Amino acid sequence: MTLTALWRIGLVVAGAGALQACQSTPPTSSIAQLYQRPAERSLVDGIRLYDSGEFERSEAALHKAIDANLADRRDVAVAYKYLAFIACAFNRGTECALDFTNAFNADPDFRLNNAEIGHPLWGPVYRRVAQALGHPDSGAGAARGEVSR
Repeated sequence: MTLTALWRIGLVVAGAGALQACQSTPPTSSIAQLYQRPAERSLVDGIRLYDSGEFERSEAALHKAIDANLADRRDVAVAYKYLAFIACAFNRGTECALDFTNAFNADPDFRLNNAEIGHPLWGPVYRRVAQALGHPDSGAGAARGEVSR
């Protein structure tokens, strides 16, 4: 695993820990503990494969993560976000919209960051789905609780 991937995982865990601290619940598990869980490991692998341009393998790993019941709703939304990106990139518009819908359903606070919203392939699909679901478009700011990957 690359240093960048570990850094990104650390940001996700740190953000989740900060949110949980606000809710006065125990902090999240360590990265090493999370990586031992099959669903979370598949999510990390899916993101790593996406970043490496291995989209078919990424898609399989992300589906595996969802099927293995990711523990955190935000992670479910992130998995669907990457699936939406892949679907849009391969001209599967209906699937892209469904994946964004699933992301919003998994986490009502799901938002893309400005760079992601501005992407010419998935930005318009995201905005259309957000509008159809009555979610505010976060085009003016980075996602609440969402770490850009």
